[in-house]
Amino acid sequence: MAEPAIHLRDFFEQARGGRLTAIRCGRCGELAMPPREFCASCHERAWQPVELSGDGTIASFTIIRVAPARHAADAPYGVAVVALKEGVSVMGRMIDVPLERLSIGLPVRFRPIIRDGETALGFVAV
Repeated sequence: MAEPAIHLRDFFEQARGGRLTAIRCGRCGELAMPPREFCASCHERAWQPVELSGDGTIASFTIIRVAPARHAADAPYGVAVVALKEGVSVMGRMIDVPLERLSIGLPVRFRPIIRDGETALGFVAV
């Protein structure tokens, strides 16, 4: 069996460098993000890496007012499900967007969040 083209560790390393990536099934064309072991559509492991634009729109969002202890000082903050223009959705934290401006359909662009050596997915309004 072939190994996945991109592992989760690689996904976050590329995100740290400002590149948002996905994997596309070489058998059925299904796009997956973040990487996974098997294609949800055809159950194959024929992945090929795909670089994404990072542009999308907010499909859903919430405002975190009572955060986990590790992020308590950041509250309140927004978290959104972003529908990327390539057709896949991903969740990320909203950066530098006033909470009252968050709305479904708001155009956004990927920007990595790097804190304490860890990388997370972030989005800014366009």
